[in-house]
Amino acid sequence: MEFTDNFYLFILIGLCAQLVDGALGMAYGLLSSTILLAMGMPPASVSASVHTAEVFTTGVSGGAHALMGNVDRKLFVRLAIPGAIGGAIGAYGLTQVPGDVIKPFVYAYLLLLAIFILLRAAGKKIQRGEVKRVPVLGFVAGLLDASGGGGWGPVATSTLLARGGNTRITIGTVSAAEFVVSLAISLTFFFNIGLQHFDIVLGLLIGGVAAAPVAAYLVKRVSERWVLTAVGMLVLCISVYQIVSALRKAALL
Repeated sequence: MEFTDNFYLFILIGLCAQLVDGALGMAYGLLSSTILLAMGMPPASVSASVHTAEVFTTGVSGGAHALMGNVDRKLFVRLAIPGAIGGAIGAYGLTQVPGDVIKPFVYAYLLLLAIFILLRAAGKKIQRGEVKRVPVLGFVAGLLDASGGGGWGPVATSTLLARGGNTRITIGTVSAAEFVVSLAISLTFFFNIGLQHFDIVLGLLIGGVAAAPVAAYLVKRVSERWVLTAVGMLVLCISVYQIVSALRKAALL
């Protein structure tokens, strides 16, 4: 089996994306999908490749977080099952129609969450409260993750942290639940368009699996304020960039 000249680049992308995702609870799909799309790959193939690799990387990451005591089982179930259903629906929809229409609204929501998270990091008191509709959150995050190329972590993690969730437990549980969601999305893509770009999948997989245990260790050791600041800045940059890009695209129409 022959691999493209970019195979080692795919490994590096997977490694860097998983280090960020495992430590901050988001951005594997966003980082890897953004780079692959910039290389000229079609959206459905990108999402299928990334989520196939994520089945393995999130399995290792979720297991590592569980061993480190970072997973809340009750929250895991409430997120994972609806997330898998939403992910399967989103994956099927992406194989039928483009999923760009809803993106500006998603990133506007993330921008608001980023502000709440940065306020927490700065020491401002944010009223803590449990997210009452966790299954709805899981479903929406799974739906956007499949159709938007990486919405699981930003939507699920950001919402739970903005509502005052424990940083370590939130990141660990969301990362573990992502395995179930990625599996559902990958199976949906497989039955609709088959397995494509095997070299990309393998490269992302190798890099991601290598980085997963390190990221799980980091989230247990690094201070909550640092993680909140990093998460907030990451979501802020992603949301602002995407909103500006959408506005520019709309202006050119």
